[in-house]
Amino acid sequence: MGPNITAELADDAPKMAPARRNPPEGRIHHSDHGPQYVSPPLSKTMRNHGARPSMGSISSPRDNAAMESLMGIVKSECVHARTYATREEAALDLFEWIEVIYNRIRTHSAPGFMSPAEFEEANWPEEGRDDKAA
Repeated sequence: MGPNITAELADDAPKMAPARRNPPEGRIHHSDHGPQYVSPPLSKTMRNHGARPSMGSISSPRDNAAMESLMGIVKSECVHARTYATREEAALDLFEWIEVIYNRIRTHSAPGFMSPAEFEEANWPEEGRDDKAA
């Protein structure tokens, strides 16, 4: 989490996923057309870690509906419920909310009312998983 959306910040997530979750080759990294997402370092990181880039159509609200929905949930259930004294406090709270509540407890309709962790466990072979995340 940074004060600005930069190419370096956008490049962090595709680097963290392989280090934390050992996801399969061919996963998709979907983004909008922001300059931070078309940077050469991000393209190289995705190639090096087996992710396929995907960009939505310009001005198409359906392309980013899943992420917009996630951000709305994050804001309503986590961020707007508190006032943070520091950026670090906000980052820790967001990390805990995403890793514990959103990924492990909160059920989602798209994967059959399972949490993302339950869906991963049910659909990703044991030998392909590497449970390093909290």
